[in-house]
Amino acid sequence: MNLFILITIAISLSMDAFTMSLAYGTLNISKKDIILLSSIVGIYHFIMPLIGNLIGSFIFSEIPINPDFIVAIILILIGIEMILDTLREKESLKYFGILKMILFGFTVSIDSFSIGIGLKNITSNLVLSSFLFTIFSFSFTLLGSLIGSKINQLFGVISTLIGGITLILIALFYIL
Repeated sequence: MNLFILITIAISLSMDAFTMSLAYGTLNISKKDIILLSSIVGIYHFIMPLIGNLIGSFIFSEIPINPDFIVAIILILIGIEMILDTLREKESLKYFGILKMILFGFTVSIDSFSIGIGLKNITSNLVLSSFLFTIFSFSFTLLGSLIGSKINQLFGVISTLIGGITLILIALFYIL
């Protein structure tokens, strides 16, 4: 069950990278840049949950809080944010170079940091979970970038909406 939940979270966390890389892919960037961007996103999705877990471990050791409740709140907030993003008009991306790719990777991995705060409550194998987040985020970014020019904006909006709803459903699992 934990592996299923981790894969579901990995897919949900990768939806925003997928959606944003769809727009990025419409710029017809080179395959080398697509692989670089996907690698940056993957690396962030490995590091950010581990950093979030360190901070979360400190918080839970200092403040007596039910970790399931915190995980649920974080998942609900991320899910709501993803759903609200579908309602906002997004400005189009432009090719920026390596610094903007690094910023892109950071932006789409902030939710992985938040998940990391309560990750120890979901699994004791933090490296495996971070590795799964890396594989899925790399793959979704690569896929989104490669097919970005062939997918309309509606599909991107739907994928973000599905990701947000999935995170909220997982959160409800932790509350109940």
